[in-house]
Amino acid sequence: MKRKLSIFLVLLLMLSLLLPVTAHAEGEGNIDNGGSGIGSGTDVNYWNPGDEGVRITVVRANDRLAVTSPIDFTNRNPNSIQIHFGKNSKLDYTNGRSLAPNTNSYSYVNPSKAMPQIISTSGSPASIDQIKSYFTDQLVIQYISDVTGMNYDVLISGEYKLLLEPIAYITFGGIKYAMTATEAALFDRQLNGGLRSKMAALCHKNLPLAMFLETPDLGYPAWGGSTTTAASDADIISSLGLGIVRFNEAEPEPPEVTAADYEYRVNTEVITSVTVRGGQSDPDHPVTVRFTIGGQPYTVSRVYYPEGDSQQVWVRWRTPAAPQLMTIHVSVSGDGSASQGTIIAKIVDLSGNDPPNPVADDRNDFYSAAAVPNKAQKTSASWGVWRPWWHSNWVWISTGEDTGYWADEGWWEFDWISYSASLSATMSIVPDAKDPTASGKTMKSGYGINQTVTTNVNTNQSSAVTDAQTAVTYFPEFRYETYWRLLERTQAGYSSKFEFKFNKYSTYKRRTHFTPVWFPDGSYTPYTWLIDCWTPAGMLSANLTDTVTIRGSLWDDWHIAPVKPY
Repeated sequence: MKRKLSIFLVLLLMLSLLLPVTAHAEGEGNIDNGGSGIGSGTDVNYWNPGDEGVRITVVRANDRLAVTSPIDFTNRNPNSIQIHFGKNSKLDYTNGRSLAPNTNSYSYVNPSKAMPQIISTSGSPASIDQIKSYFTDQLVIQYISDVTGMNYDVLISGEYKLLLEPIAYITFGGIKYAMTATEAALFDRQLNGGLRSKMAALCHKNLPLAMFLETPDLGYPAWGGSTTTAASDADIISSLGLGIVRFNEAEPEPPEVTAADYEYRVNTEVITSVTVRGGQSDPDHPVTVRFTIGGQPYTVSRVYYPEGDSQQVWVRWRTPAAPQLMTIHVSVSGDGSASQGTIIAKIVDLSGNDPPNPVADDRNDFYSAAAVPNKAQKTSASWGVWRPWWHSNWVWISTGEDTGYWADEGWWEFDWISYSASLSATMSIVPDAKDPTASGKTMKSGYGINQTVTTNVNTNQSSAVTDAQTAVTYFPEFRYETYWRLLERTQAGYSSKFEFKFNKYSTYKRRTHFTPVWFPDGSYTPYTWLIDCWTPAGMLSANLTDTVTIRGSLWDDWHIAPVKPY
């Protein structure tokens, strides 16, 4: 099928003018940019224009998982890089991966067709049209396919996207680094603002503003903030330093409109957060944030952050017992403003979809195995809080020839206090104890299984992290859809435990799920999605599976003897 490009017609016209050979556009570029003057550096902190690259990751669209290792395109030969942070994408850091320096040799690719300028400078702004044209060019896409090992036809099938991230090769503190915009912001947090204080024009302005989204995609928002001033670490991590190329079989549909900002389960402890920025908030000029949820006010006072940065602010609350759409109002007093004044929360109830009663003469002659689901998974998260402290600067104030007084004309400094949380879990499936012929994890179809999910949550800020509160199990006989079991939490806390609820169809009222008698011999693999471990940085979740082996059916255990004559 002929694929149609859904970027502006002017880009197609420019493409024919810019390229020396005839080529076809193969993707749609969701990319925009900004930036302005860089300024001058020092002999130990500097960046040379053109010392840049782009990290490229192939991402599966439906579950936002990387399917190839990231590759770094550059026109340079940055063989002198002393420290980089490995080949991680923005999605990896969003999903909780920690920033870790790497002193091994830095690997890169010089593309056969040179890239256009990526990072703007005061004398040479980068052209977003040229960047879009380059990364949607058929020859470039083919080259990316070859380098990543991804089949070209599969890559452009519409099921995958290219995640692009601008890279800068800089010298900081006399050491040569390679870093994406996201890595620069995470590194700055580790240094308590040390990178921003020396190289804000590059690392917090022109590098992150080299690429940002025009429309939301892959869970990242479109950027609506300034395109000419330095961004905060939080804004860079959440929204900047990325572009996306998507492939469509036909004209793209309009951007999906999200009905709710959060989806929560009923009667669940959750966390809702916003980002506050604007000016500087310190003990002399504090900011207070007020959430109104279901008519109940929640006030967060003493919200502090330095000039040019921001602070995530959150509230912990319990959802109502009935499904509904809730509107949460957010107001700010002080000089700051919130990222959202209104938050829409969708409250859903996952109960009531238990499988029907299985019977011995059930049949499914057309059964075919389905792939085990792979829902959104995030097993770690990090966030932080700015803590102000007073930097004293005593000066003598003269009021006369021999008179005066000492005055403290100091200022507020800020330390970044980091917090994190991680979620781990295991799932165990075993034949029910009432199965008379089971051996280990081998059983006959038609008998029941028992399930146990155990979880462990670790955090250094327990007030901001909930337990894992919900586990939902899906089954292969229903192709992991239509019916599911909402597990019962039999042990609460950071070491939660989940099991099947008591089955009303069980003769012995067991916590069991009956396998269908028609299920074919082989692996029987239920899938569990563990969710509702909430943090200020979002929900932690995990995909879990376990397997028993089906060999024969319960009919094999029945023997019908002939009737004895009288």
